[in-house]
Amino acid sequence: MSSHRSLLFFIFFFLTSHSSVLSRILLETSVTTTSLLNVADSIHQTKNPSSFKLNQQEEQIQSPFSLKLHSRASVRGGVEHSDYKSLTLARLDRDTARVKSLVTRLDLALNNISKADLKPVTTMYTTDQEDIEAPLISGTTQGSGEYFTRVGIGNPAREVYMVLDTGSDVNWLQCSPCADCYHQTEPIFEPASSSSYQPLSCETSQCKALEVSECRNATCLYEVSYGDGFYTVGDFATETLTIGSTSVQNVAVGCGHSNEGLFVGAAGLLGLGGGLLALPSQLNTSSFSYCLVDRDSDSASTVEFGTSLPRDAVEAPLLRNHQLDTFYYVGLTGISVGGELLQIPQSSFEMDESGSGGIIIDSGTAVTRLQTGIYNSLRDSFLKGTSDLEKANGVAMFDTCYNLSTKTTIEVPTVAFHFPGGKMLALPAKNYMIPVDSVGTFCLAFAPTASSLAIIGNVQQQGTRVTFDLANSLIGFSSNKC
Repeated sequence: MSSHRSLLFFIFFFLTSHSSVLSRILLETSVTTTSLLNVADSIHQTKNPSSFKLNQQEEQIQSPFSLKLHSRASVRGGVEHSDYKSLTLARLDRDTARVKSLVTRLDLALNNISKADLKPVTTMYTTDQEDIEAPLISGTTQGSGEYFTRVGIGNPAREVYMVLDTGSDVNWLQCSPCADCYHQTEPIFEPASSSSYQPLSCETSQCKALEVSECRNATCLYEVSYGDGFYTVGDFATETLTIGSTSVQNVAVGCGHSNEGLFVGAAGLLGLGGGLLALPSQLNTSSFSYCLVDRDSDSASTVEFGTSLPRDAVEAPLLRNHQLDTFYYVGLTGISVGGELLQIPQSSFEMDESGSGGIIIDSGTAVTRLQTGIYNSLRDSFLKGTSDLEKANGVAMFDTCYNLSTKTTIEVPTVAFHFPGGKMLALPAKNYMIPVDSVGTFCLAFAPTASSLAIIGNVQQQGTRVTFDLANSLIGFSSNKC
């Protein structure tokens, strides 16, 4: 009997004194260590990049205060690209520019540099009265146009495509007269045709909330600028927006007369960031959610305002940066591969007192960026679990690729994000093993960054409803809720 008690005591002592071992054992027993990837189905979706079109049989809007959400492919089609690999490379180029703009914006804030201090470039917004210089810039790189929505502008309402972007605050659209505008799907908006269009004066709270503004004839001019050679400049005004079946009056929007950017097709951008001028703040909503459909799909989902967290949502802390209120930071505690936590200290995922570090969730960034050390750990663990797969050469930012041309389905290590309280979001295999061409080359869809800022991108969010509970500072992830 005493020997039995001694054995129990020894087991108890061993487990409690080896907590890291215990945590890994518990993790492995509670998490599926592998996930199934349907290779054939993924390849099939790449075969016709020019065949995408809007799905006319879209799901019904669940709430009067919501918008339909479409992938870029379903709006633009694949006519710009001859094959899927060229489409992939174009996406990755846009993504690199996007990430650079986000990092630049944060760096400016951390170094207390105002965008008004940036040296102007030669791009001009010209009117009959005078010229306004637009600094280097860009809200357009910010919203590289991966997900679009249809929204009514003005009175009478005119529907246009707009990019939805959690990394931006200022709402804007291209306006006539156009000094310099990119091509968009619909005609350029004519402010004179709307009875609800009202220019804002320089003394209004909306004008004062702009990071960069100027005054001309007592009216407010806006500039959205970052540093990648794209910009939007014009008049700041209030206008009526029709969201679903609801008309919202006096929404502050930029009426851009000079614009340059990466998202050809959209009329402009709706900012879903955390700032005062972003749409959620102007709508005075306590929450909003979106679900990003597969980027190679012609189906649609919704972005909804005023929605509560679903009961089955995996909850995580929603954090803010006191240096920059636009971005939504998530309280991540760890990442696991194949059921085992990476040996990365939790502090590596946290923002410090200066506002540096941390990880944001972003609708406009495609590929999740992790600090180089964290990425290397994830990649090396993934490689160990895929040693039986044929390797392929890297593609663009991806250094871990495979030749799956002879495969129909495969099992790969499960990648999961971990949050406080033992909560976990396991990603479907198709959200991190993605095709880069139509002949069977797949790559691990994570990338390293030298920046202190990490980003959870939209490839990893696909098929998951992400709810931002602003009132309670929570983010919820609900799988298969599109």
